[in-house]
Amino acid sequence: MENPSPEKSINLFHCLNELKDHSLVHEVQTYLNRGRGHRLRGARLSPVQWSTIVFVLLNSEEELDEFDLSKYDPSEECLLRLLPVVTASRKAVVSIYCSIKEEGCAALAATLTSNPSSYLRELNLNLNEPGDSGVKQLSALLEDPHCKLEKLHLSDCSITDEGCAALASALTSNPSSHLRELNLDYNKPGDSGVKQLSALLEDPHCKLEKLHLSDCSITEEGCAALASALTSNPSSHLRELNLDYNKPGDSGVKQLSALLEDPHCKLEKLDLSDCSITDEGCAALASALRSNPSSHLRELNLDYNKPGDSGVKQLSALLEDPHCKLEKLDLSRCSITEEGCAALASALRSNPSSHLRELYLFSNKARDSGVKQLSALLEDPHCKLEKLE
Repeated sequence: MENPSPEKSINLFHCLNELKDHSLVHEVQTYLNRGRGHRLRGARLSPVQWSTIVFVLLNSEEELDEFDLSKYDPSEECLLRLLPVVTASRKAVVSIYCSIKEEGCAALAATLTSNPSSYLRELNLNLNEPGDSGVKQLSALLEDPHCKLEKLHLSDCSITDEGCAALASALTSNPSSHLRELNLDYNKPGDSGVKQLSALLEDPHCKLEKLHLSDCSITEEGCAALASALTSNPSSHLRELNLDYNKPGDSGVKQLSALLEDPHCKLEKLDLSDCSITDEGCAALASALRSNPSSHLRELNLDYNKPGDSGVKQLSALLEDPHCKLEKLDLSRCSITEEGCAALASALRSNPSSHLRELYLFSNKARDSGVKQLSALLEDPHCKLEKLE
């Protein structure tokens, strides 16, 4: 399948224009205007019609800021036909079951590599089927010093430790990489894949600021590798780490707590939802943050864990500390009773300089007495909470 270049598309349009033949453009506009969703699904288009679509989209300011394949036809064929439009867009969303496999990734990488002036900064391939072979194709792109991608989303793409190794190797070999955000949620890297990524984070040239590894079968071993890498790299740019739905347990959280204790740690957001954390893990987190008055952590998500009231009391002691800079704390579904609510309310009331703005306590066991404790806190003129849910 030969993909028309932007130059061929433009030349075709100008030739037809000279002949005062606007039929193709009108046909294409009809297809593109027939609805927001799947506007080309089921349409049997000739190569000439595809070329005209490319021209129309390349000359539409509205379309070029973000190219969303699902608006046309969520298929690999459509992606291959519209690659010139992807190259000219700042953001490309090729997700939501578009069935993009290795071939699509290879074509995408080749097109972007051959066009160093591409505008593409964000690529979303969530919920596709590239697997490790497709990810290796994308890694070749990331290895290119001309690649300007800043965000790469590969959630639920059947990536294992092999794919992670390819990504890490490519980024390590390209010190001029612009990549700032990498999303590998719902893949299968396991601890071995996370160790590959940790070696990348250890590299002082790595510019990653956000790393999402939700539901990636990470245990204490993977957490230890991440913590060690970030501790050994004081120039790390990482600001956001998402480890939701993994299996670190309290032992893994203790490894991360040692990282938070490091005055060079620049993490601002840490997500640990559903990580089998008990009061022991909460005690480690609270102790680490109390011992590090220069901590940058602003958001902590402990939703769906098992701290109970004893763990919440540990966190309350942290909130009582005037040096604590937490702005958002999620303790939803944490088996908290009125006793834990009372501890939270007392801590925030005793710390008028608290930075906490958002506190989430969904689906706990506070009962009326716990709700009253928190409601009374909101009436305190010194309380800075903006959201209490």
